[in-house]
Amino acid sequence: MNTVDNQIQSLLERIYDPDTAGQAAGHLNRLMAGFPARPAQKQSFFSEADTVLITYGNTLNRPGQAPLGTLGEFARTRLKDAFSAVHVLPFFPYSSDDGFSVIDFYRVDPDLGTWDDIAALCRDFDLMVDLVLNHISAQSPWFSRYLAKEQGFEDLAIEARPGEDLMCVVRPRTTPLLTPFKKADGTTVHVWTTFSVDQVDLNYCSVGVLEKMVDVLLFYVGQGAAFIRLDAVAYLWKKPGTYCIHLEQTHDMVRLFRAVLDRVAPDTVLVTETNVPHAENISYFGHGGDEAQVVYNFTLPPLLLHAFITENTAALTRWAATLELPSDRTTFLNFTASHDGIGVRPLEGILPEAEIDRLTAHTLENGGQVSFRTRPDGSQAPYELNITYLDALSRAGDSDTTRAARLLASLAVQLALPGIPAVYIHTLLGTRNWADGVKQTGRARTINRRPLDTDDVNRAIDTAGTLGHAVFHAALYLLNLRRRQPAFHPNAPFAVLDLSSRVFAIRRTCAEQTLVAVTSVSGASQTIALPPDTPAQMTDLVTGRPMNTGDLHLEPWQTVWLADAAPL
Repeated sequence: MNTVDNQIQSLLERIYDPDTAGQAAGHLNRLMAGFPARPAQKQSFFSEADTVLITYGNTLNRPGQAPLGTLGEFARTRLKDAFSAVHVLPFFPYSSDDGFSVIDFYRVDPDLGTWDDIAALCRDFDLMVDLVLNHISAQSPWFSRYLAKEQGFEDLAIEARPGEDLMCVVRPRTTPLLTPFKKADGTTVHVWTTFSVDQVDLNYCSVGVLEKMVDVLLFYVGQGAAFIRLDAVAYLWKKPGTYCIHLEQTHDMVRLFRAVLDRVAPDTVLVTETNVPHAENISYFGHGGDEAQVVYNFTLPPLLLHAFITENTAALTRWAATLELPSDRTTFLNFTASHDGIGVRPLEGILPEAEIDRLTAHTLENGGQVSFRTRPDGSQAPYELNITYLDALSRAGDSDTTRAARLLASLAVQLALPGIPAVYIHTLLGTRNWADGVKQTGRARTINRRPLDTDDVNRAIDTAGTLGHAVFHAALYLLNLRRRQPAFHPNAPFAVLDLSSRVFAIRRTCAEQTLVAVTSVSGASQTIALPPDTPAQMTDLVTGRPMNTGDLHLEPWQTVWLADAAPL
């Protein structure tokens, strides 16, 4: 038995009793033996060229064309120099939650396209796929077979037992934790539904569930997935009488998925999605990096937003200075916007409650909404801000020029931080709040999930003077420029510089390059002093101009990337 096999066996014995662990080992060994091994080929696990586009499969549409085909065409013709990877949000048949209530893990939603469209995308980009592993659609065949008490599906869901203590359960929703369903024999059971009545939690105490989901994991890798995003993984393991979040069995399950991939496809990257306070979030790197290789940097979006609306980077600078990675095979996924809202739980312990209230008030003033979660004591607290990042950064009366300048400045900060940048397509296109969509669906998250006509998009980004044109082309320029700078390697050393409360500054270094990135979060011009050890002559990579680096003058929301070498 090799080291990885020993690790898998050890993890199973920690998660399950000895007999169950033995059964699980047999099932997993059969799955792995039947999977064509993909030996490691990467010389370096990450690169400064790594950048991710986040999009739904049907964000871009054209009459008569499958949306996944439209996405592939747009990405190949417009985005090839700016992005190395595409995260296509769940593209499977689903019943609710815009894809995250999966009916069939193995099929592509026919309204989006086929596996051939996915394969075509993989020829030009690395693919990130969601493993929606906490729950399954209540309308799925798997759940129907559970209700029918079919062999192999009897333990699919988690049934509540009389007298169980569920008072402490932490949840990101306000819907009921338990939902009644009637089985084929007429008995009624109450099953766990952490996220909604249509999303039935999977029971990982069952070896059958573990086997099914590892099979799905390997299937996605076989279809070309280079990144596997573990959706809502923090809630995976349930134990009555506990908070049912971040349990040690959950961490061991992440280690188990990682060990399986290390054996059969070691270049595949696990990404954990845990919208929680920072210390809890980074716990998914594990001990020395034995869990996820990449962790979403959930604190960045709300803290960066706070810096811009207050024109004060003090909290952002303090927090960024604490960032650290456990190994050179782990890093952050830095993002500002996604298909979800801007989570505020990651600000706990970083900003006082009054400042979080300030963010929620600002969101409402700018046409957004606020979603809530239920605390263990039954009270409600803000969970996320539902608004496009463009509108979140805006103020009443802003011109499109000002909106674009703030958004691009926020992107520049994101690109300068250690980690892999991920950009939501609606940020890239300068999309505004979709209030009509919220009215249509009744769901706050619809506000930044607007489907677009691709021909309209192309006209907007090709028409000088439009908001879309200003944002799109400047963003692509920064992304392309960033990908060519070795100092922006995800694991390159960094030092956060406290130069002024109105700028964010960071020094990135490597053998080939020293780079000082400075971004103004202020609408006023300013002059700041650079550190005394800054070379006297540097080049601003953004403009390509040489600069004397004593005092640095910045226009409103300006970014400079000062390097000790000419642009690469």
